[in-house]
Amino acid sequence: MDTIRASFDWLTDYSLSGVWRLLDRLDLRLRSARVQQFSPDPQYTEKLIDLEMALWEARRYPRSVVAVFLDEMGFSRWPEPAPDWAGTPPLADRRGANNGLWRLIGGLNALTGQVDYLDAYIVGRAKVTEFYGRLVEAYPRARRLYVIQDNWSIHTHPDVLEALEEWPQVEPVWLPTYAPWLNPIEKLWRWLKQDVLKMHRLAEDWAAVRDRVREFLEQFAHGSQRLLEYVGCWAVVRSLR
Repeated sequence: MDTIRASFDWLTDYSLSGVWRLLDRLDLRLRSARVQQFSPDPQYTEKLIDLEMALWEARRYPRSVVAVFLDEMGFSRWPEPAPDWAGTPPLADRRGANNGLWRLIGGLNALTGQVDYLDAYIVGRAKVTEFYGRLVEAYPRARRLYVIQDNWSIHTHPDVLEALEEWPQVEPVWLPTYAPWLNPIEKLWRWLKQDVLKMHRLAEDWAAVRDRVREFLEQFAHGSQRLLEYVGCWAVVRSLR
């Protein structure tokens, strides 16, 4: 209140409580800011329309059209620090062997919440191609399989695009550049990190860390409304007419 009063000459004679009452009458109060998302992609609108059409078609023809959000993430054997209940400041214990790295590639069905994934030390061209094959196996009845993904260079590598010719039912849908808010699988990764990777006590058992990650993902192997609600797909997809 002091800063507000000092910023305007005409408030000089107001008491602090007077400033507060004035702001209250004007419905001005301290509010949390909303992030203004921005993508520099000049084709943002066109790509957004492509995304919405793929989701609409999957909802309209659920027996023959599937829309899957694809993305990759990496994690290490060392726990990530996070708030925790403790009498003293919590410790992310990183004793043990050197840090290790592991990677995932996953696909989230926009209508059912089914999650398919592969994991490996390296997720490159070969693994991305293998994962396309995994999706085709997971949806054998799909006449059209929309794979919604970002613009990572591996996704558009000529070797990957050439391999896609083996599966004509697969159609990549490219998200606008630098627009992670349009890919809800990012929130699945956030949930995974929060429930499994933050403050874990398994730094000395790298295999157990990876097994915990797999167990978390496999709970969604047959779909999950709860996951759809968590990532924001449940309401968005059903709003498409």
